[in-house]
Amino acid sequence: MKSSLVILYHREPYDEVVDENGVVHYRDKKSPNGIVPTLKSFFANVNQGTWIAWKQVTAKQRDKFQERVSVEGSNYNVCRIPLSADQVKHFYHITSKEAFWPILHSFPYHFTYESSDWENFKTINKLFAEAACAEAADDALIWVHDYNLWLAPKYIRELKPNARIAFFHHTPFPSVDVFNILPWRESIVESLLCCDIVGFHIPRYSENFVNVARSLFNVEIVKKGAVPEHITECGTALAEPEVVKQLRYNGQLVNIDAFPVGTNPQHILNTLNKPETQQRIEEIKQQLEGRTLAIAAGRVDYVKGNRELLECYGRLLERRPDLHGKIHLVMTCVQPATGMRVYRTAQQQIEHLVGKINGQFARLDWMPVLLFTQPIPFTDLIAYYKAADICWTTPLRDGLNLVAKEYVVAHEGKDGALILSEFVGAAVEMPEAILTNPYSIDRMDRAIDRALEMSEEDKAERMAKMYDTVTQYDVKYWADRLFDIFQHTEHETAASQEPAVV
Repeated sequence: MKSSLVILYHREPYDEVVDENGVVHYRDKKSPNGIVPTLKSFFANVNQGTWIAWKQVTAKQRDKFQERVSVEGSNYNVCRIPLSADQVKHFYHITSKEAFWPILHSFPYHFTYESSDWENFKTINKLFAEAACAEAADDALIWVHDYNLWLAPKYIRELKPNARIAFFHHTPFPSVDVFNILPWRESIVESLLCCDIVGFHIPRYSENFVNVARSLFNVEIVKKGAVPEHITECGTALAEPEVVKQLRYNGQLVNIDAFPVGTNPQHILNTLNKPETQQRIEEIKQQLEGRTLAIAAGRVDYVKGNRELLECYGRLLERRPDLHGKIHLVMTCVQPATGMRVYRTAQQQIEHLVGKINGQFARLDWMPVLLFTQPIPFTDLIAYYKAADICWTTPLRDGLNLVAKEYVVAHEGKDGALILSEFVGAAVEMPEAILTNPYSIDRMDRAIDRALEMSEEDKAERMAKMYDTVTQYDVKYWADRLFDIFQHTEHETAASQEPAVV
C-alpha cells in the first residue's frame, strides 16, 4: 500500500532493541520529548505512512541491510537510506556542519568550501527523494525537514510533478549578503521554490528567505500579511512587523509560513511530577544549602555563546566577592560526535574557561562551575531546571532554543528568572525574559545583575506571561497549524494563475 503521508527527517523515529535471542525489535523511543513524537502522531490520521531517514552501515552490513522496517504497534514504516561512514562524514560532518552551518548562523569566517562534497550531498538528497516518491501515493503529503535535505524538493518535483511538498527549516535563515556566500545558492533556493509550503520559525527568517529568492530569481510576491499574534513586531533584534505569505515562481505558488516550534509542556509537567524527579529536586536543593543556582544547558558549538557566558560569569565573581560561596553555575555542554572537527576549538575554550574560573575562585566547600560534558537524563535535567533560580541562555545565534521554553514550563509560570539572547528565535515570543546582547560585555553583565536582583513579584509576573505563551503555542499547535495549511495546498496550487494581490 502506498503512503498518504511521507516524512523525510534525518533522525530515525525508534529505538533498536535486541532481545535475548539476538532478534532486533524496532520500538517507539522511550523519551517522548522533542519534535519526533509530534511528527509521528500525524500517522494516526492516515491509513499508511512512511518515515524516511538515513542509517550508517558497513559494507558487510549493506549486503543484508533491511531498508524498510515496521515499528511495533504503529501504522507506518521506516524507509532507511543506507550510507557508508565516508558518505556520512562528507554529508553531515563536513558539508552540513562546516559549509552550511556557519552560513546559516551568520558566521561566514567559519565557512569552508574546499573540503565540502557537493556531489555527495546531491546524491544523498536524490536518494531521499527517490525513496519518498516510491513510497508516496499520488495524493500524498510529502513533508521534508531541515537544511540537510535542501535539494530533496527539486528531485521530488521532477519525479512526481503533482506532489504536494512542504519543507520546514529548523535553523535560522540568514540575510541575503550572508546566505549568498554559498556557491550553491541558486540550486538550494530553486529547490525550496518547488515546495507548496516553506516554513520557518520566525518572520525574520522567512523574510530573509524571500529576499534571497528575489535576489536570485524573478520571484513574484503574491500576498503579504501580519505576523502571528503572539510574536513581537518590533523592539528586539529579530523582530519583523510584516511578512510575505505567498510567492509565485515558474507557475508554482509557494506558501511562506513563519511560526515557531513549541515544546511539549505536558510531558515536562508529567516528568516534573514523577516521584523520582521530586526526589532529585530535593537532593539538589539540599546540596545547594541555600546557594543561588544558575543553569546553562546546551552543547559544544561556537554559535551557542558558551565562551561569552563563562567570561561574564568570571567577571561577576571578580566584581562581586560577596557572591563567593553563594552561587553555582551548572553548565551542560554535551561533547560533539566523533569526527566533528569544527567544534574542537570551541570545546577546548569551554574546558579552559571552566578550569580558569574554578582554579581562581574555588574553595574546599564551593565549586563555582559544575560542567557536564555527557548528556543528562531528561528527569535530571528537569530537576535542575526546577531547582535553578536562573536559566542563562545566551547563544550568539540560534534558530529557536527550546531550553528557554522548557525552563519556563518547569517553573509552571510561578518563579525563576530567564536570561535570553535577543538572537535566538524564541526571543520574539518571550519579550518578558531578561533579553540581552551576548556580543556586549556591558549588557551581559547587566543581565545577570538584573536576574540576581529582581524581586519575586517581578519574576512571577514575567514567568506567568511566558508560561501562557509557551503552553498555548506548544509543539502540537505548531504541527497542527502547519499540517492544516499543508492539507489545503492542492486548491491553492490550482489557483496559482490568479492575479497577484500584494
